Amino acid sequence: MTRIPRPSPEAILAALPELAPYARDAVVLHPERGKPEAGSSSIGGPLLWPSDEAWPECSLPDGESPAGVPATPMVPVAQIYRRDMPGPWWPADTDLLQILWCPNEHWDPPAQQADASPVLEVRWRQAAQVTSQLTTRPLPSRYDEDGYLPQACSITAEYLTDFPFRDELPPELRPRLEELVRETGDGGDIITRLAGWKLGGWPTWHLSHPTVFRCSECGTGMTLLFTVASDDKTGVVVGRWGDLRIFTCPVDHRHAFQADLH
Repeated sequence: MTRIPRPSPEAILAALPELAPYARDAVVLHPERGKPEAGSSSIGGPLLWPSDEAWPECSLPDGESPAGVPATPMVPVAQIYRRDMPGPWWPADTDLLQILWCPNEHWDPPAQQADASPVLEVRWRQAAQVTSQLTTRPLPSRYDEDGYLPQACSITAEYLTDFPFRDELPPELRPRLEELVRETGDGGDIITRLAGWKLGGWPTWHLSHPTVFRCSECGTGMTLLFTVASDDKTGVVVGRWGDLRIFTCPVDHRHAFQADLH
């Protein structure tokens, strides 16, 4: 099948100038199997982790252990260095984003986690403060699915401008965006649905109605930080070949994140 190229942001905004206030920066991550090092951005690769900091464990009930015992070490999902993917998603005092998860399915997790999904852990750091690095991470004592064990991949960053799904726009703009999507695609949406692993941008809502997540600590509407996508390169499968998204508070990154399975 021939892939129809996505129009440039300039072409999209020329066709629908009213979209300009809703444009967001995004980076789509293109993974390739490899042997990334802890000093590089990666999916499923080694993390730059302090040797004197406890590795995250999960003791929540899961499909393999209804009691959640013994606690199982989490596995690396993604590591992003600010130098590789600068953008508005970085808190001022950080230059390293690390995402881990428990490789088991959880059916009744805490409210900030997604149901029927791995439990996530998000860490922000300053890389220079890691002066003594952990060399061997603990392996999980159990895992539910091979699709919850991301294969180590190097990543290439593609910077794009993302636009919201039509139902997140004012009613008067929705028909015009829908028409633009029909005119530029082959039956799919290449305007508002940036498929794949993604940093920043907008969430897609092609399977459900849009949801506004409110920060549990300050009530501010949360924004999309990261999208974990099901794909063959990384070996990740979440949901029914879906996405696991992480939303964060734009006021304070230290406030609790919210996970959503789509």
